[in-house]
Amino acid sequence: MELDIRQHVVNMGTAARSASRVIAAASTQTKSAALQAIAVQVDTHRDAIKAANAEDMAAAEKNGIDQPLIDRLLLDDRGIDRMIEGIEQVDALVDPVGEVTDLSYQPTGIQVGRMRVPLGVIAMIYESRPNVTVDAASLSIKSGNACILRGGSEAFASNQAIGTCVTRGLAEAGLPETCVQLFGTTDRSAVGELLKLDEYVDVIVPRGGKGLIERISRDSTIPIIKHLDGVCHVYVDSAADLEMAASIAFNSKVEKYAVCNALETLLVDAAVAGDLLPGLAKQYGDAGVTLKGCDASREIVPGMESATEDDWYAEYLGPELAVRVVTGLDEAIAHINQYGSKHTDTIVTADYQNARRFITEVDSASVMVNTSTQFADGFEYGLGAEVGISTDKIHARGPVGLEGLTCQKYVVYGNGEIRHR
Repeated sequence: MELDIRQHVVNMGTAARSASRVIAAASTQTKSAALQAIAVQVDTHRDAIKAANAEDMAAAEKNGIDQPLIDRLLLDDRGIDRMIEGIEQVDALVDPVGEVTDLSYQPTGIQVGRMRVPLGVIAMIYESRPNVTVDAASLSIKSGNACILRGGSEAFASNQAIGTCVTRGLAEAGLPETCVQLFGTTDRSAVGELLKLDEYVDVIVPRGGKGLIERISRDSTIPIIKHLDGVCHVYVDSAADLEMAASIAFNSKVEKYAVCNALETLLVDAAVAGDLLPGLAKQYGDAGVTLKGCDASREIVPGMESATEDDWYAEYLGPELAVRVVTGLDEAIAHINQYGSKHTDTIVTADYQNARRFITEVDSASVMVNTSTQFADGFEYGLGAEVGISTDKIHARGPVGLEGLTCQKYVVYGNGEIRHR
């Protein structure tokens, strides 16, 4: 069985490499035709997708999967509509492939520039959310890449139903069906084999829990685009509009818990903590959020639990929130850079200089001013969709959309010039 899995994965890699050469050369019109056909297929077969999803949901509940994962697994009509909207947004984006920039003449007479090109073959390993299947497929197609997708076993039926729609759409547009391949097995050994497929796969994108990403980071021989944690902060500055601050802090946490851009630590300047925290704590309490505060926070809101050092590092992904009172911007920035995960952090302030310092000195992939951390998402950033979020600093950072799935190569134009040393 192990040999069969290995051969299956190698066959997928071989087919993906071959397909990548075809789709890399495909016109924008052909790729658009594929995306539009996929959108129609998803819409036409939404009943089949929902039926497959119901099968996954029933199995998840029977197997006692945690509620946050079950929430991510659900795919109703609204979720399908969002998938279709995401496909259409990706289709409407400017095709980055083939763009030549920075052309300049050198003293020798040659002209040097850079051309944006696909990465080649992308492998994505993800958990729970079946909508990721169509997001990853759409972005890969538009950016001229072939992709291999390995969704979680808990969403197997949903992913297969969506994958069928993708395959049909590719065929309608005249592109190889192997431009997008889904694993047809839930055997975990397949992941290990995929991580060693550096002959055929150019980049791995893991999307899921910390354990999954740590394993891939440890075992992969292929470059990775990833983030480990989403320890996101809201800092309420002494110059903040407190009504705005309360709204942003509440939304950043409560709009959705089980997402990597949810607020996990609230920092409040000591000058405004007494005015802000009592009312905001009541809002959180009414929403069922447990607060874990520093000593200064608990003096203002005695009902808070006591925060430990571990709470400043915690990604709760649920109705818990760490709260700390700080003495000014310097302490807030120092806290975020020490305890944060370099994902998303926001400042609420009316002071331009403080806002400027915050976005300059906070070392995170997304740094915000006067808005909710929940906006840190490719869809909301106008990317159409995303394959994930990167907190690394090489190649791609923040939500990874079309441009993050391409790179640049140098192109040189000449007119007979030769080099003399």
